[in-house]
Amino acid sequence: MTATAALPQTLEIGLVQIRVSNLERSLEFYQNVIGLQLLRQHGRVAELTADGKHVLLILREIGQARVLRRNSVAGLYHFAILLPDRPSLGLVLRNLIQSEIEIGQGDHLVSEALYIQDPDNNGIELYRDRPRDTWRHEADGSVVMTTDPVDVDGLLAASEGLEWNGLPAGTVIGHVHFHVGDLAEAKRFYVDALGFAPTTHYGNSALFISAGGYHHHMGLNIWAGQGAPAAPADAAGIDYFTLLLPGSMDVAEAAERVKRAGYRVDVIDGITTVQDPWNIGIQLLVKD
Repeated sequence: MTATAALPQTLEIGLVQIRVSNLERSLEFYQNVIGLQLLRQHGRVAELTADGKHVLLILREIGQARVLRRNSVAGLYHFAILLPDRPSLGLVLRNLIQSEIEIGQGDHLVSEALYIQDPDNNGIELYRDRPRDTWRHEADGSVVMTTDPVDVDGLLAASEGLEWNGLPAGTVIGHVHFHVGDLAEAKRFYVDALGFAPTTHYGNSALFISAGGYHHHMGLNIWAGQGAPAAPADAAGIDYFTLLLPGSMDVAEAAERVKRAGYRVDVIDGITTVQDPWNIGIQLLVKD
């Protein structure tokens, strides 16, 4: 799948901020079930980390938040936490089983993934990548991905005898995946304007995009229905995510492309934020 990617090859996703209805309940879930640590809390906003330094997830409580039926609006499908190795994912699986939480799973050839929902139906993927030199590509360059059953016994064996101490250092946000109301419009924003490159697609219902040849930094789908409306601001869901770019020139160039394409760009307190057609914010930051 050929495309001219305008975003830097070294792009990374930094953090995700989501809306929750009960901060105490969510903190208990994200610490005990997921394995993140509380880094700091300001009022009804909490910042969570894996390594004690870098924020991966921000929880923002909104009063009387509505909890929506899954797959009902455009917005968050899941955010994906990338573990550094297979034994770490095996430990995550053990802890999820002990927590007696419902677990989905999929072997995507490039990765092994576990899927869960938080108390507000915010979707979460926990996964590990297979080595990049094992990924297969089609003749057009697109990454070969599928959904097969995960080798659960193998994951458990890989973590046999290891101690669960929460998510390890080296854990990052690997990708984000959204319901959108129109796949062509999503491509116009995220590919043509922002500068991601397509990596593969799932029929006519989902598109996967990245920078630097990663299997996907973003998934975009219309599984909530063509024309699905944006999630209401008073409902649980995603506020924004951050993209980490090498330099200030990269931030300026990306923002200019988005602005030139007719989409909203704001600079507040020195932070450049663009907004997709379904009110999801993307902060463009220079990597520390």
